[in-house]
Amino acid sequence: MFRSLAALCWTLASLLCAPAHAADAWWGVVSYVSDGDTLWVRPADGGAPRKVRVHGIDAPELCQAHGAEARSALQRELLGLAVRVQPLRHDDYGRLLARLWHADEDVAARMVRTGHAWSYRYRNSPGPYAEEEREARAARRGLFADAGAQRPYAFRRAHGPCG
Repeated sequence: MFRSLAALCWTLASLLCAPAHAADAWWGVVSYVSDGDTLWVRPADGGAPRKVRVHGIDAPELCQAHGAEARSALQRELLGLAVRVQPLRHDDYGRLLARLWHADEDVAARMVRTGHAWSYRYRNSPGPYAEEEREARAARRGLFADAGAQRPYAFRRAHGPCG
């Protein structure tokens, strides 16, 4: 029961905080892609590129199966192109956690729908892109074609971080 209540509180807090951050959205150009869920965006109004972690998804680590493919997919989709960044907060690693849009399309939804990332689960929540993940699994797209594909946290627990 505690887990369900905690998950509900987290979900409500996320929903209530989202509109306040919408005014903080900014435009920039993707200058570098680190992996399937982390990239660098140079703000359109100037300044150094900012490291951004795409909210709501978990892409494979670079050193695990499908990791290079996930990074390549994000590079093909966004490198050198304009994106709208909606900051949410900073994660435990100091990265800006944000929602991203390119050409009015939610980048995270596309990454999950094309089979290059999982919907990020939190406790009992299937994550914000659960429907896109179900669709990709059913169609066996990308990493979902591999019955043995491991979520990044399980991979790190079994193998440690990428060197």
